[in-house]
Amino acid sequence: MPRQRRLRKVVSPPKFKGYKPYGAREQKSPQEEELLYEEYEALKLADYDLMNHAEAATLMGVSRATFARIYESARRKLARAFVETKEIRMAYGNAEMDQDWYICNNCYARFTIPEQVPNDRCPLCNAENIVSVKS
Repeated sequence: MPRQRRLRKVVSPPKFKGYKPYGAREQKSPQEEELLYEEYEALKLADYDLMNHAEAATLMGVSRATFARIYESARRKLARAFVETKEIRMAYGNAEMDQDWYICNNCYARFTIPEQVPNDRCPLCNAENIVSVKS
């Protein structure tokens, strides 16, 4: 029986739901590549924050080898999406966040609600139409 996967720590969710190729012919059945939150986090830590793999692995709570596999998977998915002109769609995957994150369906803001605040409204537009990032 395989060992159960540990959740990968993600600091904050991406600020978008996906990307579409620009200037490509419309496909009859649009294809998409699913990029998991932990893959996005690995790309962000290694390529944007310029951390080495050992530092990034510690931050995500995984071994360096597991981080390298997540990072490689993300790079391959991005390359496949670019070359084959596929859309990129974000998916929650096997991630764990320190706080519960929400998305406002009116203004698309992403935010957390502190436990002390008994409010289930968007802090920017005050709309009640918010959903959890996990859904």
